[in-house]
Amino acid sequence: MSEPGTVYLVGAGPGDPGLITVAGLQRLKQADVIVYDRLVSEALLKEARPDAERVFVGKVSGARTGGRPAESHDQEAINRLLIKKAQDGKRVVRLKGGDPFVFGRGGDEAEALQEADVPFEVVPGVTSAVAVPAYAGIPVTHRGLASTFAVITGHEDPEKPESSIDWAKLATAVDTLVFLMGTKTLSEIVKKLIANGRSPKTPVAVIRWGTTPEQRTVTGTLANIVERVEEAGIMPPAITVVGEVVRLREKLSWFENRPLFAKRVLVTRTRRQASTLARLLVAEGAIPVELPAIEIEPAADAEAIRSAIDALASSRYAWAVFTSANAVDLWFEHLRERGLDARAFGATKVAAIGPATAVALAAAGIVADLMPEEFVAEAVLAALLPHLRDTPLPVRTEEPRSAAERRLEGSSGATTPRILVPRAEGARPELVEGLRTAGAEVDEVTLYRAAVPEVAPKEALSLLRGGAIDIVTFTSSSTVRNLAAMLNGHIETLRGPLVACIGPITAKTAEELGLRVDVVASEYTVEGLVRAMKERAK
Repeated sequence: MSEPGTVYLVGAGPGDPGLITVAGLQRLKQADVIVYDRLVSEALLKEARPDAERVFVGKVSGARTGGRPAESHDQEAINRLLIKKAQDGKRVVRLKGGDPFVFGRGGDEAEALQEADVPFEVVPGVTSAVAVPAYAGIPVTHRGLASTFAVITGHEDPEKPESSIDWAKLATAVDTLVFLMGTKTLSEIVKKLIANGRSPKTPVAVIRWGTTPEQRTVTGTLANIVERVEEAGIMPPAITVVGEVVRLREKLSWFENRPLFAKRVLVTRTRRQASTLARLLVAEGAIPVELPAIEIEPAADAEAIRSAIDALASSRYAWAVFTSANAVDLWFEHLRERGLDARAFGATKVAAIGPATAVALAAAGIVADLMPEEFVAEAVLAALLPHLRDTPLPVRTEEPRSAAERRLEGSSGATTPRILVPRAEGARPELVEGLRTAGAEVDEVTLYRAAVPEVAPKEALSLLRGGAIDIVTFTSSSTVRNLAAMLNGHIETLRGPLVACIGPITAKTAEELGLRVDVVASEYTVEGLVRAMKERAK
């Protein structure tokens, strides 16, 4: 029998994936098995190893499951699962919302593990009892208002013969009361607090899905909070804060006051690139909805690629110009297949159309020699032309060359600078045509096509067609054309939400298809696009 593994009881925090502790994230990344609740962010699960086993054990109680299996697990079954996986020699992370020991049944699980002689560790988490009020602009303590606070379960074990809460003492002995999981019992909680001496005028806040872009806060007093919560349709999961500190929300609310808060924003970039924009949107309180409108399909002529790489490795290019991060990634894949790396560029200078492309080059070991101030092909051309006049001619070698290489060289010999432009099929012609007009010899090498994905996320498409998207983002002309194709030409679907484009070229494509463009970034990057959306939303 193998040595038993270890179970880590890890607090995932209250909902915002950034609130997990460093120790918790380390354990998550090392886990063989992850046993998780429904309040755990999907973004956190993406931090796990791709081969890690994921077991959902959330109790759904009729609330949303986030696409997870609609089933519940009793505590005894969860305990048995943790023990079995550990006895199989696995590193098991029991990932729990908030803190494992604050109404998280972590103590029950620790006892079961100890009785089974299974090693375990506890990694505390940020409890929702403090973090959720903070995200609603409510400090649980505040000078002059509250020196004490208590955290109380709002949902006691229904099998207990009577409540273990001493309401007569609790109602007035503590300044701030925080009830977890008490939405369904709110009416009873209010009655008991008032009956035991708490003033009906005491401020109350009920906060649903705290610390996430779906956070909703309803405020009132003990006298009217039940009615207000019912009118607002607040359902679990939610916490309730009772006390004078709730009044501070008017001054201190910050999370829900951001311009993009709770806006559903459609992200049409490739799956690989979507995460960068999605992270920026989440940081601004938006809800990113990923609907990749581009699938990168290799579309290279093997002979042309081979000849271009030979020419590069033989120092026959004065410049290599990259107009996308995708082109960089694919070009270096071809180099690696030949056993080459950044050293193949030798004395060849490199131009990047913008920051994202420059970052991709840097990751591959190349520092761009040129990047224009405006991130479009015309600006690359304008920035490159003065350099071409001053660029030393590439050194020619006398070694034999194939017919394909000679075709790439053209007939100009060593009298003109030779430029490599690896890029997408059907890319805009302005750059290559401009370089050739200026007398340069250009080897345009097709690496890929921005194809329409064969399968689109059904939920994202449903939200778009149902009018639930607030902003649609486009980061290239291809995303515009491809999304229109995915909608079978029903462009009117895109006339309800705001349309935000990364720059004027993309905006022009959208307008040509009949769309109203509401936002055009002045800096043609995803960071600039988010800033432009924030300005528009103010």
